[in-house]
Amino acid sequence: MPLDYPIHRHTLPNGLRVVVSPDHTVPNVTVNLWVGVGSRHESAGRTGFAHLFEHLMFQGSRHVRSGEHFEALMEQGARLNATTWFDRTNYFETVPTGTVELALWLEADRHGHLLDAVTQENLDNQRDVVKEEKRQRYDNQPYGNALIDVYATLFPEGHPYHHPTIGSMEDLDAASLEDVHAFFRRFYGPDNTVLTLCGDITPERGFALAERYFGPLPASAAPPRPNHPQLEPLAAPLRLDRVSAVPNDRLHVAFRLPVDGTDEFLAAAVALDCVGGLSTSRLVRRLVRREQSALGAHATAWGFVDGSSLGFVVLDVAPGVDAAAVEDAFLEELASFLDGGPTDAELEASLAQSERSWLSALASQEERADVISHHHLLHDDPEVVNTHLDRLTALTRDDVVAAARRWLQPESRAVVAYLVEDDATADEEAVA
Repeated sequence: MPLDYPIHRHTLPNGLRVVVSPDHTVPNVTVNLWVGVGSRHESAGRTGFAHLFEHLMFQGSRHVRSGEHFEALMEQGARLNATTWFDRTNYFETVPTGTVELALWLEADRHGHLLDAVTQENLDNQRDVVKEEKRQRYDNQPYGNALIDVYATLFPEGHPYHHPTIGSMEDLDAASLEDVHAFFRRFYGPDNTVLTLCGDITPERGFALAERYFGPLPASAAPPRPNHPQLEPLAAPLRLDRVSAVPNDRLHVAFRLPVDGTDEFLAAAVALDCVGGLSTSRLVRRLVRREQSALGAHATAWGFVDGSSLGFVVLDVAPGVDAAAVEDAFLEELASFLDGGPTDAELEASLAQSERSWLSALASQEERADVISHHHLLHDDPEVVNTHLDRLTALTRDDVVAAARRWLQPESRAVVAYLVEDDATADEEAVA
């Protein structure tokens, strides 16, 4: 039975794209905003700004004091938060139906008038919060900087995905109040934003409320940023070895993939699933269960929109096992897959897992709103909630093999290896 979630679209004169998806099964509404600004929009020497703004957006605006956004909505039983990623920043709250106007007023105030509250004191405070987050989540965690190393190794310097969302300590320290104000004015305009209202609300009311609260906001003056051309797969392997205080050796084997929103990206993601992303994948069966040379193996594909996506396999090497031997075994399994393609059982398992994950996400009103905003902002296609499974199940074995042979060749890999340090190797690092 095809999916048929209602999707009603409207664009305000100032460029704000609004989607209303009614669902009257429960008396609440998810207010979900995606802004077209992430770490890929940052300039050299000014990284971490998109994530910094996610924090600043909760520090007050023209008519809202610091912290009041959380307080006012949580008093009404709301759930709310925000996240930042390479291609976007999103803000979301699920509120009782009668609180939707308060949520929209608060969002419009900070999306239109944040700078009234961005003082040097607030900037210094939130800069310190972000720096402490970087210490806790990245710098002081085993393998904490591994994916940062993957981005820097796989994507060339100057590419929008070369640096991480968290930014660098040096760039955060260098951010001036004028820099921060200019960044907000450039990217935080209604014409760079999607608003999705999902839940107990009609299209007529949703559009009217969007017009009431967001309609007066002026469009941004920033010119659109052109996307980069599709990156080709690596012509030769790249490698970064880090000797670190980690529990066991861990290999991160990464590949450039086609941009998100394409059938070829879906096919490459299925190929990665079959190799290492399933509990019954080839790598798990061989390395974890049969040979027990790895403690774990998993693979994933992240869809990006600006010139490349990212696929990677993580292999946790068992104690006493040579990491090079595990990498060789991975390359053997990859070569076997490229030669023969997926079995019927592997392909069926991957498609079934993807379908289950998709339906599970859409069953949540909050996640459904996020999917709608995501695909409207980045692909101008909020109907993906209803059409994605049709595209996925239309993939053939030949599609998967072709994508794998194009993007997952052994010579196209970038390997970031975190190796257990000992007295003889502490503080060593080798790059090739």
